[in-house]
Amino acid sequence: MFELGSTMKILRPYPEVFAFYDGRIPDLRVHGPQANWLDDGAFSLGTCSYAVVDGDEALVYDPQMSLAHARIIRRTLEQAGYRKLRLVLSHWHTDHVAGNAVFADCEIIANSRTLRALEANREKLENDDPPIRPLILPNRIFEEHLSVKVGRIDLELQLVDIHSHDESVMLMPSRDLIFAGDTLEDSVTYVSEPEHLSTHLVELDRMAEFRFERILPNHGDPDLIASGGYDRRLIEATRIYVAKLLRLAREPDLGKLPLTEFAADSFATGGAAYFGPYEKVHRHNVKDVLKSMGREE
Repeated sequence: MFELGSTMKILRPYPEVFAFYDGRIPDLRVHGPQANWLDDGAFSLGTCSYAVVDGDEALVYDPQMSLAHARIIRRTLEQAGYRKLRLVLSHWHTDHVAGNAVFADCEIIANSRTLRALEANREKLENDDPPIRPLILPNRIFEEHLSVKVGRIDLELQLVDIHSHDESVMLMPSRDLIFAGDTLEDSVTYVSEPEHLSTHLVELDRMAEFRFERILPNHGDPDLIASGGYDRRLIEATRIYVAKLLRLAREPDLGKLPLTEFAADSFATGGAAYFGPYEKVHRHNVKDVLKSMGREE
């Protein structure tokens, strides 16, 4: 019998950063043969949650894709001596809130857009496959930005409209590091709000002005994450891909290209690399973007 969470890797890209990674395991489904968000997104693409630690404190950045994963995160941190726990939600999507209940007795931080999205989508989330029930809402809310400390470590949460309108990225100046949530993804961004793509492009440029050199995304290559994260070329790779999706309005035939060809310029930056399961993501992206433009693939 497969035990959910048993394949999760605990990585240490920096002494003060834990990375909890699961997925990208060929031919393994962890929830069932039917289409579901856990197998067909979170697990197949690989998902990573993080914790920044210092003294006896830990700030968890997203509670992973299931309660089982979240329990492992909490147990690992507490056994290592980090007793004062807080949780940050990067945004409202399933694989970023599924483990919330394990941290129900902690401070749960999110921006006001994330709170509103969770409230608006509560019934859907609690009855999804698999269900996220009970859905625990954040209890500390901020608007545009929030400064927090973990022991002696300064962190800065910033609201950006990339991938989802409610993304909270987290900057760690002492490491020139950004925890990027789903704003940056390897191989390509997953389009969840096609009507916001133009805004996402502008916001990518704004985020590029933040001060950081290394990037820890929630979906990416575990080896790169373990070695300290991606470099800033991932921003350019994402920007090129989003810009090309917007070209579908006047060049719909681009949508017929496989990901290897469509994103060839993105991959040529060296910021992202082709990973087979993202072909399905790309097909989803093209379909939804064309639909939002009043066209069909």
